[in-house]
Amino acid sequence: MRVKCPICDTVDDINHDSPLAKKLRNRKKHLYLCPNCTARIGENTKKRQETGDFQLFEQPKKEDPYI
Repeated sequence: MRVKCPICDTVDDINHDSPLAKKLRNRKKHLYLCPNCTARIGENTKKRQETGDFQLFEQPKKEDPYI
């Protein structure tokens, strides 16, 4: 299966039967990122977390009293 990275526009071949290919076929909102972009984004995220200016916005979880 041929996939394209939306950040750097590189085209890669992945195995058609791999779990990643299945996820990309069945869930259209998932994007493929090449290994270079994935590593670069991971490094930049770790750098921002170390500075202390990184905020992760999560929805507050409501506790259900009936569960």
